[in-house]
Amino acid sequence: MNNLSLKIVRLLTKKRLTVSFAESCTGGLLASSITSIGGSSKVFNMGLVTYSNNAKVKLLKVPKKTITKYGAVSYETCHSMVKNLSKISRSHISISITGVAGPNGGTKEKPVGLVYVGIKKGGKTIIKKNIFKSKKRISIQKATVNQALKMILNIL
Repeated sequence: MNNLSLKIVRLLTKKRLTVSFAESCTGGLLASSITSIGGSSKVFNMGLVTYSNNAKVKLLKVPKKTITKYGAVSYETCHSMVKNLSKISRSHISISITGVAGPNGGTKEKPVGLVYVGIKKGGKTIIKKNIFKSKKRISIQKATVNQALKMILNIL
């Protein structure tokens, strides 16, 4: 993770871009991967851990009806999180993460390892659905952070 994080911080610095995160199931791990790099204060704007549905609604202005209709772990919620984070943070790049990290809480429709990662840069928004096969919470969280870092790299 650190090599990717270092590469991203350097690229963001070079391009004079800022980044912000809204994390749920990763609990700040993505923000930590960037802020562990020296000089990240030039590019890292904010990181919100919106773990509860209430936090998603109150801080990120995700409509309650979106969570009620589609669930917290959904394309729609992830999209709303990243779109609103972009407005709140005014960062060049915004990332949102919502998923089921396990080991419990999964269902047939939404199994443990299902994670949505959203990225927004300018007018471009991408939401990626991932199904990580590991049953270990930390493995799912790390795989999610890795996926998010790769998405940042791709959009740069």
